[in-house]
Amino acid sequence: MNNSTTQKPAGSRYSTMSMVQVAIFGAIICIMAFTPFLGYIPLGFTRATIIHIPVIIASLLMGPKKGGVLGFLFGLTSFINNTINPTATSFVFTPFYSMGEISGGVGSVIICFIPRILVGIVPYFVYKLVLRLSSEETRNRGVSNVGLVLAGISGALVNTLLVMNLIFVFFREAYAQANEVAVSAVYTFILSVIGINGVPEAIVAGILTLCIGKVLMKKNVRERLGF
Repeated sequence: MNNSTTQKPAGSRYSTMSMVQVAIFGAIICIMAFTPFLGYIPLGFTRATIIHIPVIIASLLMGPKKGGVLGFLFGLTSFINNTINPTATSFVFTPFYSMGEISGGVGSVIICFIPRILVGIVPYFVYKLVLRLSSEETRNRGVSNVGLVLAGISGALVNTLLVMNLIFVFFREAYAQANEVAVSAVYTFILSVIGINGVPEAIVAGILTLCIGKVLMKKNVRERLGF
């Protein structure tokens, strides 16, 4: 019997399993995104989010490529939400929303997608770096608690810091007007959003990534789940 013929089903099963894994995480992201007050929590001037958690976990389990794909999906849900269910500052995430003379543009697409794609990439490399610098015992075990915490924090901060700083780059005047603050004070306002919104998100991401990752990153669990 031809060897390539006998090996094909195994490769096919692997490919199917891989697609199923991505689809499961994608479904979780979509459920969180479109369930009111679950994935996106409205705060009036912005939305807090915990959708980055499954993206971070997927990055650690499946690698940066699939993590980046799921990060893109995260960005897409934000794009759709801000288009059909806008807040006062939704123009920074979608070019299809305007408020008076204020409207989004190309910068909106960059803000909406680039940071979210990186949420699915950066945590993987942070975790791998921490694991490489860890003790031999931790490397043999294959799970670093410190790495999981830092991966979660890094994923959340990549999202918050990039989004808020890109808002300053592309929309500082419009963002100041939408939030009724002086243009000269808009970066101070952005820093307050990072402190009030971004820091708690990062802490929650670190804790949840640790709790979930400690279970899913174990070698025997990963093998059973096909990761």
